[in-house]
Amino acid sequence: MIRWGLCCQFLDAPIQFRTATHRYVSSLEPALGRRYLSAIAADNAASLLAAVEQCHALGIGAFRINSQVLPLGTHPQSGYSIAGLDRRRTIRRAFLAAGERARALDVRLSFHPDQFIVLNSEREPVVAASVAELEFQAEIAELVGADVIVLHGGGMAGGAEPALARLERGVERLSPRARSRLALENDDRSFTPADLLPLCRRLGVPLVYDAHHHRCKA
Repeated sequence: MIRWGLCCQFLDAPIQFRTATHRYVSSLEPALGRRYLSAIAADNAASLLAAVEQCHALGIGAFRINSQVLPLGTHPQSGYSIAGLDRRRTIRRAFLAAGERARALDVRLSFHPDQFIVLNSEREPVVAASVAELEFQAEIAELVGADVIVLHGGGMAGGAEPALARLERGVERLSPRARSRLALENDDRSFTPADLLPLCRRLGVPLVYDAHHHRCKA
């Protein structure tokens, strides 16, 4: 059976996910900034529940959660922990409820981190930030029951072999919570399925085959 998935915006339903910018948050007093981000998190948890309901109503069995569902979480200045943002645990309960509803309706939830997440970068600060972001998304994924975080292999600096070696080292830096959800996907610029499959087998990480990326690269 084909399970249709949605990874874009809703055009015919009033479901939106709010975002935030460091520029604006940094202009607020710390307490006000925390309340602002907390309100966004609560709204986005409610939007996720609405998205699950809408997917089910449309016969869609999978939904990719926006990576910025908790915006600025790992930002070096405006970042926060979920526990620190949600001291009354109301946001946590809202995300748990969305996940429970998704399971009840058999709507599979997943994440696909943004393009700035590069585990095989030659720059250590980029790798460290990528690991931190994947760990943050894994924490949210655990809350809502999302079982996969799909990631592209990254860049090809220095050639395929060194790039894949760096990717392997990057994956090995992840916690069990993040690594158990990780899947690597081919892309249209750097890595083909044939490039990634040996690494996936060695690491015990699933390979996601994107036919469109493969055709574009071919």
